[in-house]
Parts: sequence; structure tokens; C-alpha cells
Amino acid sequence: MIDPQLTAYLVFTTLLVVTPGSATAVVVRNVLEGGRPQGIAAAGGAAAGNTTYAILSGLGAAALFARVPAAFLLLRVVGSAYLAWLGIRSLGAAWRPQPPGLPGGLERSGAGGADRAARQGFAQGFANNLVNPAVATFYLAVVPSFVDGAVSRRYALYACIHVTMAFAYHSTWVWALHEMRAFWAKPAARRTLETLTGLALLTLAAKVATG
Repeated sequence: MIDPQLTAYLVFTTLLVVTPGSATAVVVRNVLEGGRPQGIAAAGGAAAGNTTYAILSGLGAAALFARVPAAFLLLRVVGSAYLAWLGIRSLGAAWRPQPPGLPGGLERSGAGGADRAARQGFAQGFANNLVNPAVATFYLAVVPSFVDGAVSRRYALYACIHVTMAFAYHSTWVWALHEMRAFWAKPAARRTLETLTGLALLTLAAKVATG
């Protein structure tokens, strides 16, 4: 028997996930900077950020934001500033000399460098979703609207569905860009994508800032 509520949620969530947003841009810039390992780490960080909000929603964080509107305003300000910072970094990287090869220095930097790159990717993915008002709204308001009460097995299922779908989608970006690394190794191609990613992040920062 088809569950209309679950069907509606799956359709809504699929459309939401496949619409590129700040998390996608962060994953892309990490793939360009450190190849597949750093990109997967960024996708994992974004998934951890989603999971954090799912847990906070279950603990009643929505009530806190409702009682303290300034908390959500602060989230918007911090989120906008963080996206702007990442965007400026991407634009700077676009015009900075880069060693040849998309994964670039990652393979040549040894295990220590690879570990640092993975930690950086995870931290950026996590921070992006943690200070993203859209993610907060999704878990604190949208997901509960599809279930009877925020704390329930169905809520946990819906949260797991979104976390898994988003991670799979971001991992697809990582895989695709890494497989095309020979193309992105070309300075002009890398510069173009870094520039577009930076502009996208700055646009998203302005969108977050203006609500």
C-alpha cells in the first residue's frame, strides 16, 4: 500500500537535494582543492551537519528559535559571513598558480597532508550546514510538518532519508569531478570552475543575508 505522506516527502526531498546549494558548492571547491578524499570528507561533514540539526530538532530546538528570534538572525549573519569567506577563497584560488593535476598536491603531500586535507574538507562541510538557515528550517520546521510530532520513529526515518540522499548526491559530484580530473587539471578549466564556485557562494551569502 502506497503511503501518500512518505511519497510526498520523498518527492519534496528529492527536489530539494538535487537543487544545488551552498553544500554542493563547498563540496565542489574541496574536490578541486584536494581531490576525491577531501571532497568525500566535505560531503561527510555536510551529512554530519544535517544529522546535528535532526538531533537538535528532536530535542526541541525549534521552541528555542521561536522564543529567541535573535538566535535565528544570528544564524543568518554567521552563515552569510561564512559563505562569503568561502566564496572569496575560491575566487582567490582561481587566480593563484596551482600545481598541475586536479588532486594536485594531495598525492604528493603524503599521509599527513592527506589527513589535514580530509579534516579541512569535513570541517567546511560541517560548518556550512551548521550555520545554514535553510538546513535549520528544513529540520526544525519542514520535516516535522510531514509527521505527527517531531520525536517519533517516522521523524527519524525521514531525517535518515534526507541525510542519506544528500550524502549520495554530494558523493556523485565528487565522483564525477574526480573522474574528469584530467580536464580540470587544465588551468583554464580549473580557473573557470573555481570562479563560478566562488561567485555561487557569494550569491548564496547575499541570499542568506537578505533572508
